[in-house]
Amino acid sequence: MNNLSGKVVVLTGGGGGIGRATAELLAKQGMKIVLLGGNNQEKLQQTQEVAAQYSDCLAIPGNLTDMGFLKQGIETATARFKGVDVLINNAGVAQNQPFEEISPDDFERIMAINFRVPFFLTQLALPYLKRSEQATIINVASVVSHAGYPMQSVYTASKHALLGWSKSLGAEYYKENIRVHAISPGGVYTDMVKISRPDLTADGMIMPEEIANIVLFFLANRGNAVVDEIMVHRVNKQPFLV
Repeated sequence: MNNLSGKVVVLTGGGGGIGRATAELLAKQGMKIVLLGGNNQEKLQQTQEVAAQYSDCLAIPGNLTDMGFLKQGIETATARFKGVDVLINNAGVAQNQPFEEISPDDFERIMAINFRVPFFLTQLALPYLKRSEQATIINVASVVSHAGYPMQSVYTASKHALLGWSKSLGAEYYKENIRVHAISPGGVYTDMVKISRPDLTADGMIMPEEIANIVLFFLANRGNAVVDEIMVHRVNKQPFLV
């Protein structure tokens, strides 16, 4: 088990769900948490208060699709904590609508949050990750990174892109001691699922804390054995889940 105390985590999508559960769990290990991005300051503050019970936690609200904000966010985080050891690209948006009704704005918004933001945020964090002995990038993908479900065409495309890029990035930077992992959950009961699939209930769903435990497993057991990707299904799995 690696000692994670004092290591710095930059996490997107920290306002709730997987992000909040992950922030709390990693803070309990003594990791310093940076909650980057998000326009709901109330939710970010709630997560910050939870994590701050155990370790230092900095919340930086803002628009993740703004490259200027991403650059400023990394600069603010590294000025406070002097580096970045772990980057968790968790922010995501889903969609549940017919292909014919998807507008260019819908397409750009979903692709931007789910793929463009992780891509360029990782570029910005990379100089700091190269200096870390614990350098790890974790991308939260989806079961739709592997399959195509109706009514989720753009979401599926964005998560396929995220997974493919994760594989390429891992191969490119492995020799520089930077580990890249992807987690592909299916049916996690988060606010995003509640909005995109109001017909679903918490019964039988994966809880955010279960995904947070997988994140901790990657970090705490970092060694020579590399797990590129973990797929997580419900026990009684059903299709059309985000």
